[in-house]
Amino acid sequence: MDDKLKYKEQNGCSGICPKGCGQMDAPLNTFDWLADVPGNEEVTDIVEVQFKNTRKGYFRNSNNLPLVKGDIVAVEANPGHDIGRVTLTGRLVLLQLKKARLTPESELKRVYRKAKPVDMEKYEEAKAKEHDTMIRSRQIAKDLNLDMKIGDVEYQGDGNKAIFYYIADNRVDFRQLIKVLADVFKVKIEMKQIGARQEAGRIGGIGPCGRALCCATFTTNFVSVSTLAARFQDISLNPQKLAGQCAKLKCCLNYEVDAYVEASKRFPPRDAELETTEGTYYFFKADIMRGEITYSSDKHIPANLKTITARRAKQVIELNKRGEKPETLFEDGDAQNEKHSSDLLEQNNINRFDNASRNKKRKRSNNHSGREHRGDNNRKGRRKDESKSE
Repeated sequence: MDDKLKYKEQNGCSGICPKGCGQMDAPLNTFDWLADVPGNEEVTDIVEVQFKNTRKGYFRNSNNLPLVKGDIVAVEANPGHDIGRVTLTGRLVLLQLKKARLTPESELKRVYRKAKPVDMEKYEEAKAKEHDTMIRSRQIAKDLNLDMKIGDVEYQGDGNKAIFYYIADNRVDFRQLIKVLADVFKVKIEMKQIGARQEAGRIGGIGPCGRALCCATFTTNFVSVSTLAARFQDISLNPQKLAGQCAKLKCCLNYEVDAYVEASKRFPPRDAELETTEGTYYFFKADIMRGEITYSSDKHIPANLKTITARRAKQVIELNKRGEKPETLFEDGDAQNEKHSSDLLEQNNINRFDNASRNKKRKRSNNHSGREHRGDNNRKGRRKDESKSE
């Protein structure tokens, strides 16, 4: 018990190690769940360093500096040095290297030192020029008639180099652009092409779900998204709802599609017709997660809709193959449990809201007439009192 109290006093909590937490406002933040394991930091001398937005790099701590998550360091760059924040140390770095297709034996650049006040001053001066540089470079690209969009500019920590992130549908010959930019800004120029999804990740924002964009928080590998993912999930093919802020199909369409594909294997084919003594029924819609299918007695319009389970639909299909026709789609005793749709258009009386408003008007008129009637009685009573007094 005393050990637990000491742990709370030292770490401030009894559940997770605070050393593993990073800045929650930083994109691609990684929680180091091995931070409190003894000897974790001595496993490897490689650290993960994050720069502006989603750019990360891996550097070797050859000087054996006591680095922890959150430290601002000066790292080797070409040319000069860059300023970044340590986001991961220890065993998890080795796992992150696999994602980056690197090995501990790869040639990695070095960590020079922890950032000094002089380094931070140069860093802030360089960052202050990024927005104006981006606006100026866009105008230069327009003057050169280049079909490209410069979405972001990132200065190196020492201000000797600038990375221009651009989007282009076709191949762009920007050799003349590099000469002009180098002459105007007096720095080394690096052009890096990104896609629309990467641009959205660098800019950031809030999605329609109310959370920060996935591409700005944890997504690093952008897998292509097709409309088949929406079809498997029976999502309406509305471009305005399916497209994200990058004008591409939302990445989250791929999150649950595997579960839908697996669940749909338990369903009969949609072109199968179910024959009963009442008539022939055709597929209308399916609720894959509930395992239910709705059939219509008309092939083109919803009519006499009946909802049954996928298991029951397969049973009816097997009976039809043997030349048998059940009396109804429902199993014995299930007809009375037929589920009715909650759609307002399918209810018996769709004018009930109008009736409710009429009832309100009647109540108002009755209240108004009642007040007038009481007012007349009061006036009559006052007249009688006045006549008696006379």
